Amino acid sequence: MEPFKPTGEMSIEEAGRALRAGQISSVELATSLLERIALYDRRIRAYLQVTAELALQQAADADRRLANGEETPLLGIPVAVKDIISTKGIATTAGSKILEGFVPPYDAFVVEQLRQAGAVILGKTNTDEFAMGSSTENSAYGTTHNPWDLTRVPGGSSGGSAAAVAAGMAMGALGTDTGGSVRQPASFCGVVGIRPTYGRVSRWGTIAFASSLDQVGTFGRSVRDCATMLQAVAGYDRRDSTSLDVPVPDYAAALTADVRGLRIGVPKEYFIEGIEPAVEQAIRAAIKVLEQLGAEVREITLPHTRYALPVYYLLAPAEASANLARYDGIRYGPRIEGEDVIDSVKKTRALFGPEVKRRIMLGTYALSAGYYDEYYGRASKVRTLIKQDFLQAFEEVDVIACPTSPTTAFRIGERTADPLSMYLADIFTLSVNLSASCGLSLPCGFDEHGLPIGLQLIGNTLQEATILNAAYAFEQATDWQRSPVLEG
Repeated sequence: MEPFKPTGEMSIEEAGRALRAGQISSVELATSLLERIALYDRRIRAYLQVTAELALQQAADADRRLANGEETPLLGIPVAVKDIISTKGIATTAGSKILEGFVPPYDAFVVEQLRQAGAVILGKTNTDEFAMGSSTENSAYGTTHNPWDLTRVPGGSSGGSAAAVAAGMAMGALGTDTGGSVRQPASFCGVVGIRPTYGRVSRWGTIAFASSLDQVGTFGRSVRDCATMLQAVAGYDRRDSTSLDVPVPDYAAALTADVRGLRIGVPKEYFIEGIEPAVEQAIRAAIKVLEQLGAEVREITLPHTRYALPVYYLLAPAEASANLARYDGIRYGPRIEGEDVIDSVKKTRALFGPEVKRRIMLGTYALSAGYYDEYYGRASKVRTLIKQDFLQAFEEVDVIACPTSPTTAFRIGERTADPLSMYLADIFTLSVNLSASCGLSLPCGFDEHGLPIGLQLIGNTLQEATILNAAYAFEQATDWQRSPVLEG
């Protein structure tokens, strides 16, 4: 047998086979990825913290488990965790100066699940501060760069996780998705990312942004890898009151690539003025591929789509205002001493970055006396209409296909002075969170600059297996799984 040569282009499935066959050890695999991080992350800056010593300890433990005949899909596989997810003994900052140096005394549910599965945690990835952003430019610790073009953003807020997977610096990763923060960076970085149904994955131990919208999601280089990651972290957790106590299907077994008779809806509201021509062409071509594989394609309407952006930017900031009120230097967070209590709180909360401050102010205003019913109350009612649009659509179709983002990755700094332009990057992903549906993004082409384009597949509540299989069918019939050329 030829010597095994580890590569950043390996899938979780390929690495798992090599580990079980004894072609490579988990320690060797982790060492290889740590070397890639040391070589490439100086320019990409996907990681806020690399836990090399811990990773090698976990890898050695995985090798012992493998030697004892244990077999689980993630055993010995190196992965990364977004730095908004609590990790015991490892600093968790949420990309904010207000949590600088915070070391949780416990693991989030999803990290517990990864440890139990035998995954090797390489480190914590960069994020927009408190997951508020679409480009990972809002991190207090610097901007992450897109591996396909270092002058461009990786998307956000889970841009660090997406960039790490795209660059072969992690085989899988965890992110969070409040308005598209897994799917949009997956699209920009040319990887697969899934946002499962709200409640499918416990949020316990994940730092809150907007509690009715937040959901942990997973990244992989392929659909199967993404499904493997989701399988490991999905499930009921009594510590999370929103966790769904329902069985988790075998996502790998659902990947048959058979989509004959699958009803795919194409919403006319998602092909709008402002969408880049290359994006529209790639999405329509991808839908054609699914049709050629036997799916039935029909046009549908989601009439309240145009309200998704204003509804989201009333509800999410309102929930953020409530969730972040605890960071006052008295109940939680660091304390900067002032002349009195009020001055201390002001100085402490000044540690928040500009985007977080903007959203806190928006949310506080929407919740204030005299405005609650006019803004938050009305937005909640329109959210119900958006959800009804999806429920009605899923009576006619099984999957909704559309772009993940109206554009490919934009240049760093291009939109920072125009918040509305930045918010529009998530125009096609917000509705999934508002409707409690599930959605994923997978590569379906490249634009004229060689930047990845993402196809978004949306499923009804708890239909992750359906959209994963549709994505797998497309992936198997095409050749868009590619890797960027990296510069050390």
